[in-house]
Amino acid sequence: MTTLITNARLVDPEAGTVRHGALLMRNGVIADVFDTPDPQISTDSIPKDARLDANRKCIAPGIVDIGVKICEPGERHKESYGSAGQAAAAGGVTTIVTRPDTSPAIDTPETLEFVRRRANEAAPVHVLPMAALTKGRAGREMTEIGFLMDAGAVAFTDCDSVVRDTKVLSRAMTYARALGALIVGHPQEPTLSQGAATTSGKFASLRGLPSVSPMAERMGLDRDIALIEMTGARYHADQITTSRALPPLERAKHNGFDVTAGVSMHHLTLNEFDVADYRTFFKVKPPLRAEDDRHAVVDAVKTGLIDVIGSFHTPQDEESKRLPFEEAASGAVGLETMLPVLMRLYHSGDLDLPTLFRALSLNPAKRLGLKCGRLTKGAPADLVLFDPDKPIILDRFKLRSKSKNTPFDGARLQGKVLETFVSGTSVYRSA
Repeated sequence: MTTLITNARLVDPEAGTVRHGALLMRNGVIADVFDTPDPQISTDSIPKDARLDANRKCIAPGIVDIGVKICEPGERHKESYGSAGQAAAAGGVTTIVTRPDTSPAIDTPETLEFVRRRANEAAPVHVLPMAALTKGRAGREMTEIGFLMDAGAVAFTDCDSVVRDTKVLSRAMTYARALGALIVGHPQEPTLSQGAATTSGKFASLRGLPSVSPMAERMGLDRDIALIEMTGARYHADQITTSRALPPLERAKHNGFDVTAGVSMHHLTLNEFDVADYRTFFKVKPPLRAEDDRHAVVDAVKTGLIDVIGSFHTPQDEESKRLPFEEAASGAVGLETMLPVLMRLYHSGDLDLPTLFRALSLNPAKRLGLKCGRLTKGAPADLVLFDPDKPIILDRFKLRSKSKNTPFDGARLQGKVLETFVSGTSVYRSA
């Protein structure tokens, strides 16, 4: 299990550099990193068929995607671990961190064990499950956090079902703090955001759509930060999408709270006007924001205030999407499209490659205590080889996900995954 990749541009998010060099994988880990594009290594130790000329394309740590929905159990017709794993591999995602908003919710060790077994059987990439914070994601009684951690849960979240009872949430945070568990919150004031399809403003008024103020995100985050201060819990905000939520996030970090935050690929690259004439593939949760908000969160990723970028892969079938906008299900697939879509920010000059992969690979790995996300000797050989300049036209019907609900169907993009390695083994190679 040895592969030498030569003549590559090494994207190192830890060092913040892109340099011309080579990389050696052996027995599932990075055995060496070279600052010369063609190191002189004996062919006795590296056979010619184990050498790969990258032709000056980019090699980077594989993406760690927090917040992926796999519809097992309950809705396997929308997505399975097999189809999601293939989509992840084709998108350069080497670790998917799954959400518990399944049917039934992943809120018991038995359900979690089923998920882990299915993932290990079917997915060619690493799968790490999150578990529900409260039973049935109903917000009334917390789950057995300790038992679920023993069963393999890496974090706890009720996803977009916000815990309304502050006392229940404070107790769960206190218990999680004692066990060192990570809480993943969805910053929204639940009453204000209930039933919203768009962000409030002129566009929502002209379209006659139910909307929510950006302040709902700020209010939800303010409450969670107050509870973090009270309990000392480890906390990750799944999506920060508005400029108004950034100041309290900055204050929380400045005050030394154990807080990180993420944002979706969609909120970094789209805005409220993309909904246009009620195009339901653009209906996501939280709803798409104003262009000023988009610029603000892009800048927050650049400065490191927002730590993580995720696809928030949410498969929905045709029947769920081909409805009036207000009634259509929220969500879009993103495992396979995330890297080429985010290359828009690279080509526009908003974010460089090390900054992108800091948020895609290094930071999520660090938050979850994983060893991947780095291009250093001894790190797991979870890698993606890609061409950031390759033009493509995205065709949703060619996606490997069972569901095809992407807002980028027909989009002209630059960026293509050439090969994906998991523990040094090639799990995807483009035709």
